[in-house]
Amino acid sequence: MKLSKTDHHGGAALALATQSIELIVTTSVGPRVTSFRPLASGARNLFHAAPADEPRSLGYQMRGGHRLWHSPEDVVRTYQPDDEPLAVKILPRGVALTQPVEQKTGLQKGLKVELHGERTVKVTHTLKNCGLWPVECAPWALTMLRPGYGVIPLHPKGDHAKGDFLPTWSLVPWTFTDLSPPVWKFGRNFIGVAAARAKSPQKLGLTNYPGWSACWLEGVTFVKYAPVVRGAAYPDLGCAFETFTNGGVIELETLGTLAPIAPGKTVTHTEWWTILEKLPRPDNDAAFDQQLAPAVARWIAGLKV
Repeated sequence: MKLSKTDHHGGAALALATQSIELIVTTSVGPRVTSFRPLASGARNLFHAAPADEPRSLGYQMRGGHRLWHSPEDVVRTYQPDDEPLAVKILPRGVALTQPVEQKTGLQKGLKVELHGERTVKVTHTLKNCGLWPVECAPWALTMLRPGYGVIPLHPKGDHAKGDFLPTWSLVPWTFTDLSPPVWKFGRNFIGVAAARAKSPQKLGLTNYPGWSACWLEGVTFVKYAPVVRGAAYPDLGCAFETFTNGGVIELETLGTLAPIAPGKTVTHTEWWTILEKLPRPDNDAAFDQQLAPAVARWIAGLKV
């Protein structure tokens, strides 16, 4: 791993790199991962990079890239600003970033970014309750990418003739979700999200899925993986995964389990990331079943989760 100082919109940041990938994390604000790109192909940053003068949303500066929130979404609790410098600890494989305690919630966010091998990133999210009473919420890891083609895999099909009579997952729409535009594609084994076709905000959640999602952009596929905890409670009617797009971005969002965080206690939610190159756009059953899904399965099999 190579670690070097850089900047983001004039603020302090660190670049973490192997020979194959580079990430940029902020240290003067955040914690955020503002850039993730492959080096060999010369591809641009896959993450959405918001302009420095982008208007705030409910007091929160979006900035783009990857962030940690707490769910369920609340106009006060969720949108607490993260504009202060972070505590930074250099690790053998990366860096640990901790923000000051949020004064209105008593929660403290942490992000640990570590490189495992040439193309795998482990991202550990933490919420610590530094307040005086329990706070019920779930870690919420949101990756904001440029508007590529998003993919959410589905579990293998069952067999009605063999007695598969019960449901295994639910699809959760939001009040503004419209399933009629060509944003959505319901394949046999996946749900596709053509983000650039969205003319208005769209969002869907799944209560159960294989734990990974992907976004294909200009021949490069970003993949993130966070195993689903069987039998656990999740926010938003039980969602373990959510995706949002408004045409300008697409978000791949994983959620941790929903439970009270006692005073002094910390909850953890871990994601794994990678980049796959030279795969076809996974907008059809053949490309998904024969190329993307097998490649992701091989990568997951090699993780030390």
